Amino acid sequence: MATEDNVYAGNLFAEEEANSYMPDGKDFSEDKPVTVLGITFENDAKRREYFREELRKKLPELKKIDGFPIGTDDDIINLSDPPYYTACPNPWLNDFIAEWEKEKGQLEAEGKRTKDFEVKEPYASDVSIGRSNPIYMAHSYHTKVPHLAIMRYILHYTQPGDIVFDGFCGTGMTAVAAYSCGNPTIDVKNDIEKDWSVSSSTTLKWGRRNSIVSDLSPLASFIAYNYNTPLDPNKFKSETTALLDQLENEIGWMYQTKHSDGQIAKIKYVVWSDIMICPACGTEFNFFDAAVDDKAQTVHSDFLCPNCKAALNKKKVQIATETFYDKVINKTCVRNKIKPSLIKYQTKDNRSYKKKPDEADIDLLDKILNLPLPAWVPCQEIPSGDEISRLLKMNFKYAHQIYTYRNLYVASLLNKKSEIHPYLKVLLTSYLNTRGTIMTRYKLEKAGNAMLDGTLYVGSVTAEQNLIDGFRGKVEDFSRVFSLLNKNVVNVESATNITLTDNCIDYIFTDPPFGANKMYSELNFFQEQWLKLSTNSSKEAIENNSQNKSLYQYQLLMSESFKEYYRVLKPGKWITIEFSNTSAAVWNSIQTSLQSVGFIVVNVAALDKKQGSFHALTSTTAVKQDLVITCFKPSDTFIGKISNSIDTKQNVWDFIEEYLLHLPVHIEKGNATTTIIERSPKILFDRVISYYVQRGYPVPIDASAFQKGLRERYIEKDDMFFTAPQAAEYEEKKKLAPEFVSLGLIVSDEANGIQWLKNQLRDNPKTYQDIQPEWLQAIYGVRKGDILPELKDILEENFIQMDDGRYRLPNMQDDVDKEALRTKSLLREFKLYVEIANKPKGKIKEARVEALRAGFKQCYIDKDFRTIVTVGDKIPQNLRDEDEVLLQFYDIALNKL
Repeated sequence: MATEDNVYAGNLFAEEEANSYMPDGKDFSEDKPVTVLGITFENDAKRREYFREELRKKLPELKKIDGFPIGTDDDIINLSDPPYYTACPNPWLNDFIAEWEKEKGQLEAEGKRTKDFEVKEPYASDVSIGRSNPIYMAHSYHTKVPHLAIMRYILHYTQPGDIVFDGFCGTGMTAVAAYSCGNPTIDVKNDIEKDWSVSSSTTLKWGRRNSIVSDLSPLASFIAYNYNTPLDPNKFKSETTALLDQLENEIGWMYQTKHSDGQIAKIKYVVWSDIMICPACGTEFNFFDAAVDDKAQTVHSDFLCPNCKAALNKKKVQIATETFYDKVINKTCVRNKIKPSLIKYQTKDNRSYKKKPDEADIDLLDKILNLPLPAWVPCQEIPSGDEISRLLKMNFKYAHQIYTYRNLYVASLLNKKSEIHPYLKVLLTSYLNTRGTIMTRYKLEKAGNAMLDGTLYVGSVTAEQNLIDGFRGKVEDFSRVFSLLNKNVVNVESATNITLTDNCIDYIFTDPPFGANKMYSELNFFQEQWLKLSTNSSKEAIENNSQNKSLYQYQLLMSESFKEYYRVLKPGKWITIEFSNTSAAVWNSIQTSLQSVGFIVVNVAALDKKQGSFHALTSTTAVKQDLVITCFKPSDTFIGKISNSIDTKQNVWDFIEEYLLHLPVHIEKGNATTTIIERSPKILFDRVISYYVQRGYPVPIDASAFQKGLRERYIEKDDMFFTAPQAAEYEEKKKLAPEFVSLGLIVSDEANGIQWLKNQLRDNPKTYQDIQPEWLQAIYGVRKGDILPELKDILEENFIQMDDGRYRLPNMQDDVDKEALRTKSLLREFKLYVEIANKPKGKIKEARVEALRAGFKQCYIDKDFRTIVTVGDKIPQNLRDEDEVLLQFYDIALNKL
């Protein structure tokens, strides 16, 4: 450890010293010829130099593309490693695709892929993957799907040499998964092969899949690039460790304190506390001293003023402020007053202790504060926003103010060094993201100090971490993963304008934005400042008041993105969308957007991120957990048949045939067979309506005729419909898991209430008295404004009451008659809503969703779009926006007026 006199004197990390032990650039490959896109270069440095110059020439045209980042040309060029990675739209994407398409022929000749490869069923099995994998843990981000989970999907939907795309790539896990399909670890390979025969209907073929990933955020794309660029892990570790050793030797004194016996010890972190003002006596006090019991590891919600003993809580007190001269920007500013309150440190024998800061510790901070910063730091004004404005209200006005001066000093040195060795910047963005700012919360040792995920907030008690030690930890993290990686293609662009040719992608796995859940550009602001590039948020697909983006604008942007996904995906191929949101309105907007551009939704699975699991539990109702949505793009043959055929009723059955063939035949949950909701008659009819309405076609069949035709053409098993071969397969597989478990166990609206009752009555008729107690227990999460009819009314409208008072399932003719009578009743109820809506101040506070569905459908048939909009504007907005069918009819009608 250096003495405190070893301060920065202008020669730290001199370029000649650095080059003596660390090679230039991010690629540790040998100095040998490389061939990229048909051009051979003397070495990789020459490749980079050539393509950077080519990228500079192309920048004027690239700036016209959606998503071009905010920053200078030089900063974009310096961050890029073309043609693999560009910090802007990548002009070589289609060149890579052309090269990969040629390679497919060689793979076919080698027997590694086939020309007639086709996937008929979605991947619908449970996937349980934890988050402790080194690749997952190396660099955090606001949302991330483990690559080991994505691998299952890629292996199911593709074969070696296929091209995978993700336009909302985040940290690039889709690309990591694509490469890992050709380079699995032994454990991963064994695990997948062990359960493949029961989890997938395709033949498992190991082999690398090529990938292109992009993101609107320069930070996300930068992380993705680092996750998709191989480095020699031993060289990376030894050389980066040597650099950090030098850093510690030069300025390690900044993180020193004295133990009780006088020996020099290393600071692990310093706890800082707000200084507050007592409303009773007007004196300032240290919040940590007054409210935190560090031994008991608790923060008291109620506490006493240390001076006057008045009973206080945080709502009653005011944070003290102070005026200071900010020498970084040469301005006088105001900030919240904070003081160091606790130091955790480690002695030379690796024992940990805590102490109150003493006079020497305060003097050390003053000494550091008097040093000039050794290099550039980001000091841009913090913009306003839905999330980032929290910081503005807390008197943080500039980017550099979110760091303690000590950590800002250290970060500036590492960032300066990254200009020579770019791979160092990934350490900076990784550690600063979670533990390098004043937003790092002191968590009383419970789970380690860290920033609160998804928020920009400074608590009353924060932890200033030892950055040098933190960077060392990240060296360990990345050393474990670099040997597993390979080059993939990464760029920065908006998913609303993808620079790919039509029909060029074999499979898409994507994790899109989540409505208003995450304010990505705001959350990325501070890290992107170190990259000197910022997100161009004009096409950022989020709900954000500061950007004037409502749910409707979010839906439009997602529709634009899915339209691009549909354009670039090859006909007959699949897309998987991982989606995390608790809002049914956002979920339905995603489903509506997917169907409006032409995708056909065939499976919805729930995702429990706490276990990192994809559970194959289908649901078409309000979202209460993460979802995995599976869709396919219809083949050209199918689209032509639907578009050109005169027999519109036959089109319906062509659609149903195509749809059934793309649904899973059998799903097990544990040792039991489970319902495939998409095979139920109600969902099948909903999909028919969606397909026709979204394309502006008239719906050629009503519910009664559909029910009758469905039973005439297909085989019904457990209230699900199959083609004849599928029915036989279902029966065979069900023998291995004979117990049947229905997934419609929660009654959150009338539709799944009817399904719940069907499950109850499938085996034996029951009386109202038998059903009623369990019915009440099953009701959960009914949306505000939605009228759930009484159980007795639902039973009378949908089931047959026998002479002994028990209710049974209707037979085919009963079902048709019941449906016709029920529709008439629903339309009568809808007329009442129309009368209310047409009144000058008419407002429908509550409505029966099934009546609205029936009425909107009839108005669509009658081309009465005005009534749909009039009623849609008068019902509760959550009912309209959270119901897939209502939202589709409303959006279509709105566009027709």
